[in-house]
Order: sequence, then C-alpha cells, then structure tokens
Amino acid sequence: MNSHPKSPLISCSPFALLALILLAALWIGWRLAQPLLRPDHDPQAESRLVAARGDLAADEKSTIELFKNASPSIVNIMTSRVARDRFQLRALEVPQGAGTGFVWDENGYVVTNLHVLLQAERTLVTLDDGSRYEARIVGYEADFDIAVLKIDAPREKLRAVPVGASADLQVGQKVFAIGNPFGLDHTLSTGVISGLNREIVSPSQRIIRGVVQTDAAINPGNSGGPLLDSAGRLIGMNTAIASPTNASAGIGFAVPVDTINRVVPSLIRKGKFSRPVLGIIAAPEQVAAAMGVRGVVIGSIQLGSGAEKAGLRALEYDERGRPVADVITSIVGKPVASVDEIWELMGEHKPGDVVRVQYLRDGQRLESDVVLQESR
Repeated sequence: MNSHPKSPLISCSPFALLALILLAALWIGWRLAQPLLRPDHDPQAESRLVAARGDLAADEKSTIELFKNASPSIVNIMTSRVARDRFQLRALEVPQGAGTGFVWDENGYVVTNLHVLLQAERTLVTLDDGSRYEARIVGYEADFDIAVLKIDAPREKLRAVPVGASADLQVGQKVFAIGNPFGLDHTLSTGVISGLNREIVSPSQRIIRGVVQTDAAINPGNSGGPLLDSAGRLIGMNTAIASPTNASAGIGFAVPVDTINRVVPSLIRKGKFSRPVLGIIAAPEQVAAAMGVRGVVIGSIQLGSGAEKAGLRALEYDERGRPVADVITSIVGKPVASVDEIWELMGEHKPGDVVRVQYLRDGQRLESDVVLQESR
C-alpha cells in the first residue's frame, strides 16, 4: 500500500505572512498616532464670552432686597456646657447646639426658641457683622417655646426686625425663612404658607395653637429664626418640622407672631409670661361627671375677679347634697371640657381683653362677658 503525505489545512507563503505583519503594524501605528493627529488638548483655548443676562426679574429683585434688609436683624446662637475631664481633672467646654434668633429691639433683646437653649450653660450670639456677645436668659415661656436673651451690644449694631401680624394670614402667601441650618449662617429659603391653625407640642408638653405651616425649607439650626412675609415683616418664629429623619420634608411650623408679640413684652418686663385669667378655680372633674355635664365646673371664684363681676356662680350643694354650679362650656365660641383647654385659650389673650363665656346654670344655657385679669 502506498502512503502519501497529508497537505496542511492552511498554507501561507513567507510573503503573505510578512504582509500580515506589516498590516498589523500599520494599524497599531495609526491608533497610536490618533492623539497626535486629533489632540484632546487645545493650547489655544480661552474663556468663553459671557452672554448678556439682562435685568433681574422683579420677584428676584424683591427677594434680594428683602434678604439684604432682614439680614442685620438675624443672629446666630451657639450654646455650650462645661464637662469635667476625669483623667486630667480640668473643665472642658463642649458645644451643645446651634440655632437662630432675631433682634427684638435696640436695647439688646434677642428672641429665640426655648428648646435652642435647653441644657446650655453658656450662650454666644453672633450678629450679622460677625461680632460675638455673651448672652443672658431674661425669661422664657415653655408653653409657647419662646425665650428672650439679652446681649450688651452697641445700639447702632442692633436692627430690630419689623413686626407683622398673623391673624390675617392666608394659605398661599409667599414666605421667607432665614436661619443657620446645619451651622450655615444666614441661609435663605422661600416658600408659601401651606396651612394655618396647626398645633404642635411645646417643651412643657402643652399644645401651641394657631401655628403657621410652611413649605419653606426648615432644618435643624433654623429653630428660633424668623418667618417673614413678602414685606419683610415677622409673621412667625420657625420652631419645628414634621420629618422622621429630623430634616426638612417640606412641612415646617412657626409660632405665630401674634403670640410672640403677647409673650415677649411680659418676659422682658418681669421674666415670665403673665397669662390672663377668668378668676375661677375649677372643681375636680369628678364633679362634672356627677352632674352629668360636659364642661368645667366652677369650684370657687376669686373676689374682685372678672368672673365675679360678670355674675358667675361657684359650686354649692343643695338640701339633698347634690352639686349645683355654673359649668363653663365654651369661651369665645371654642368648646372647653378641661382646665387645660381653658389654660391654652387664655394664652391667646392678654389682661384687659373681654371674652364671651358660655355656661350652663340649672340646665339653661347662658353667656356673659368676662374681663380678663393678670394672673397673680
């Protein structure tokens, strides 16, 4: 049997192989030469010409002007406390927190939230020009989360914030918040009033009524800062946010300026808020239950009080031992069923105000005007 050698599947001449090598070398060289043929950097590059912007929009101008005018009234508040180093036996000043405040008047009074100052042993107030002053607490009202500080700064450095009103606010009004969120001083955020007559809980766990809700960004550090209307007037004090992460979620709350304007003068005068009173002492709630009524039973009446002058009657017992008394059911048209509710409503008024009191007497519905007096 004859055997023949098998031919290779692919045969390549030396010239063909050399041609392939040359083609590969040319391709690699072409790729390497690309940056030289089309460089990424241009040595002739220059700054672009600035396009003409034109004038600012009217609302931009007004916002800028508002911020410039309001900034001198805004202060930065830093608090600290003293801690003891157990090993080196020395005192260390430990930062406690930060917040915002606003100048109330040229006498050096500054208003902020009480919760900004809680547990602080030292408080520093920084004005718009960067000057710092030690602050003293003049007074506070925990039920409204309001505190007043005093600094010894020159009058010419203190510009009081213009005070507006909150009773006539409307949902949809533009508002502006200025504060120090996360330590970033004099930060402006804008928005609208997104709700009115909200309620939040104060540091004393009482309800603050009539609170203004806004979608302007409010963050930690904004507390105590002003909420301004489009005229640059104070309409509230930024106090709380609704957020599970303690950061702005578009729902912020401000104590209304009408409340601030009632409380602050009293704190400056006496160091405490003199809440007006009807002049009654309520009977235990069990008495109302025994009488089968819903309301506040008048247990006793102070001599010379507005309640006495209005003819209200205190608790007595008839010949059968049954309680007989006037039962307050509402004040200025707002139902009341507990002493706490009367207490909260009194915080919306001031001594000298006349309030309409509705009450039950022997099953009849009556009403009288009562002049509120200052609490003793």
